[in-house]
Order: sequence, then structure tokens, then C-alpha cells
Amino acid sequence: MSDGLNIPKGEFLGHPKGLYLLFGTEMWERVSYYGMRAILVLSMVAATQAANPGFGWSREAALELYGWYTGLVYFTPLIGGWLADNYLGQRKAVIIGGLIMAAGQFTLAAGMTKDINIFYAGLALMIVGNGLFKPNISTMAGDLYPVGDARRDAAFTIFYMGVNLGAFIAPLVCATLGENPNYGWKYGYFAAGCGMLLSVVIQLLLAQRYLGDVGRQPAAQRAKARSGGVKAPLTDDERDRLKVIFMLFIFVVLFWAAYEQAGGLMNLYAQDKTDRMLGGFEVPAGWFQSVNPFFIVLLGPLFGMLWVRLAKSGKSMPTPIKMMSGLLLTGVGFLFMVGAAYDQSAHGKASMMWLVLAYMFHTMGELCISPVGLSMVTKLAPLRLVSVMMGVWFMTNAAANKLAGMIGAYAEKAGELTIFGGLAVTLAFFAFVLWFLSGTLVDWMHGAENINKIPPLQVEPSGVA
Repeated sequence: MSDGLNIPKGEFLGHPKGLYLLFGTEMWERVSYYGMRAILVLSMVAATQAANPGFGWSREAALELYGWYTGLVYFTPLIGGWLADNYLGQRKAVIIGGLIMAAGQFTLAAGMTKDINIFYAGLALMIVGNGLFKPNISTMAGDLYPVGDARRDAAFTIFYMGVNLGAFIAPLVCATLGENPNYGWKYGYFAAGCGMLLSVVIQLLLAQRYLGDVGRQPAAQRAKARSGGVKAPLTDDERDRLKVIFMLFIFVVLFWAAYEQAGGLMNLYAQDKTDRMLGGFEVPAGWFQSVNPFFIVLLGPLFGMLWVRLAKSGKSMPTPIKMMSGLLLTGVGFLFMVGAAYDQSAHGKASMMWLVLAYMFHTMGELCISPVGLSMVTKLAPLRLVSVMMGVWFMTNAAANKLAGMIGAYAEKAGELTIFGGLAVTLAFFAFVLWFLSGTLVDWMHGAENINKIPPLQVEPSGVA
């Protein structure tokens, strides 16, 4: 999508330097988001008279709120994408959204244990700000690469490493502060707000130098200028490509509904039913939220290298097959959680190793679905709709997170063993369905994933971690 844009020259490790600016911007925003996510449920269920007091909610009520919050966080990017495409441009939307989210984090800190209505206001600000930030930072990453550039999937894997480096750092800081009675939950939320401010500062200081024109002009204006000043209707190929996006969204919803058990059900499982002792040290439950992003940073370069190598050998794996593989790998991860449930039943508490193995396979599944899906949207969406479709991509997370909250709450009645085993079987079934449909979906892409620019060997992201 970079055609026609003035992008500063110069590369680092075979990619435009602007990619690493977006990497840093997204990393600090994710420190903010995942930092608060690591302590949200825990601070809600903490007793009001505890050494580290919370709001004293039941687990079921807290998980329901978690589902509503994460669902709305991924619904508002549809609106934010539309505003950016038609009025603001991606770059301005990112700055405004980041400032609103920083205000939201500080509001959460101010409302913690004092006033639930102030706390709700903080959540509302987070939801609004995320809607402006989330779809547009991702769209700008795609705009750095021309159509047919084999580096695009690898670029989104590098970008996604920024997401998860932030997610790795976040619980280590925010959960460590928040779970410590000497500080309290409000300090965890305050630290998350500081991370969000850093994200905005990086973008304000360095965007023009490394991104040039990327994200400045609304995409709808660019598309209209490209078509001679008139609003051209969608072509048949564009309609087919949009059908591919929407059909794959069905499978993505299922993936995220399973994956998001990490912040809810699996978070509580780590706290209540896992042996977290290492010698005389008890590992904070929130630290397990760093396991998945740790594996993303560790394995991301390998997956990025794999996509480029397959393209160079003429065996590039189409997006539907990558996503099918992701569903299967995630299902294997839940089989390890089944093992954890049996271990806990036999010994009172489960070994931490079960959770680590589950997160490792969830990570491999995620690398086959999430960065690949971001890249897919920038390949298939018409120019004037690219941020809107990125918003639709994130809206699948809205439905998925609401479903995830319902699944987690249902575990109170059905038990973790039933939930974990059911998710493993369901993911395997839908992987088979996607494999069956993959040929039709590739035809409907009309060559959008055909590679016509293959980089030399040294551009593979093998040293980015």
C-alpha cells in the first residue's frame, strides 16, 4: 500500500526504519493495555478488607466485566478506523487515542477502591482511546510496503513482536506493583498510564522523520485522488477479497475466544490452582501473563524467517492454511491444560509447567493467525476501506472476548476440565473446516498474495529479537 507515498529511505535489518518506530509505539501502548489487563480481574475480586484491598466482587461478576470491557475495546476500532479513513488520518488518530488511553489509566488509579463510578469512567476512556489507536497503528505498518512485497508477513511478525515485548514487560511491572500490598493496585494502573504516555511521546517526536507521508492523509482522500477525483465503485475482485476477510473472521473469533482465557480463566487458575512456589519464592499470578509474550519474542523471528524462506522457495503458504495451522496448535495448548486439571485433581495443585507448555503452543497458534491476519487485511482491503476493515478485524475480538468471558464464567458450573477439553476438540474441528474451504478462499483472493518482490537472504528478520 506504500505506492504514491513519500517514505524516508533507509532500512534496518532489511525493513524500513519506520517499522521499528511503529514497533516502539505499539510496544509501549501494549505495556499500558496488558499491564492493566493483568490486574483488572485480580483487583476486582480482591476483598475490600484485605491487606491489598480491591472491590470484593465475585469471580463470576469480575469475569463478566472483563468480557464486556475487552469486547468493547475491540468493537470501537471499527469507529476509529472509519474516522481515520475519512477525516483524521491514521497518525492523528493514533495520537488522540493514545492521550485518551493515558487519561483512562490514571482515572483507573484514582478510582481504585474509592469510587467504582470513577473506575468505570477510566474503563470507558480506555475503550474510546483504543478505538482510535488500535486499527490505525497497524494500518500504517502495512503502508510501508508495496503490493506483492514478500516481506510484508514477516514485517507484521516483527511488528507483532513489539506488541508482545510490551505485553511481556507489562505484568512484570504492573502486576508486581499492583499485587504488592506495600503499593497496591492503583500503582499498577498508574504505571500502565506512564507506559501509554511514552508511546505518544515516541510518535510525536519521531513520526515525521521515519514515516514521512504514511498516515497523514485520510485513505479515502488518497483513493479518490487515485481514481481521478471520483468515488469509484468496488470491483468484482475487491468484493471477493472482502468475502475472504469476512469468512476468515468466523475462525478468528473462535481462536480469540479460546486464546483470551489467558486473562480470565487461566489467570485465575494460575492464582488458585497452580503451585507457584520456586524454592521460598511465590511467583505472582500476574507474571504468567508474561509467558505468552516471552514466547512471541522468542519464536517471532523464526516464524518471520519461515514465511520469507517459503516465499523464496516458491512454496509460500496461503493465509487460510496458516490460520488452520494456528487453530490446531492452539488446540494442542488446551490439551496441556487438560493435563493441568488432572494434575491438580491428583495432587491438590497443578505444576506450573502445564501452563508454560500451554502458553507456548498458544503462542505458536497466535503467530500463525494474528500477525498473518493483520497483514492479510492490508493486502485484501480496498485502499479507501483499509482502516475500516482493520477495525472490523479487531471487532472480531469484541465478539470473541465477550464469548471468552461467558466461557470463563461457565467454568464455575462445568469445571475447568470440561472447558479446556471442549476448547481443544472445537478448535480441531474448525481447523478441518477451514482446510476444506481453503481452496475456494485462495481463488477469491485473485492473486493478492502473489509475490513479485522477494528480498535477498540478509533481510530475513533473524536477528530482531
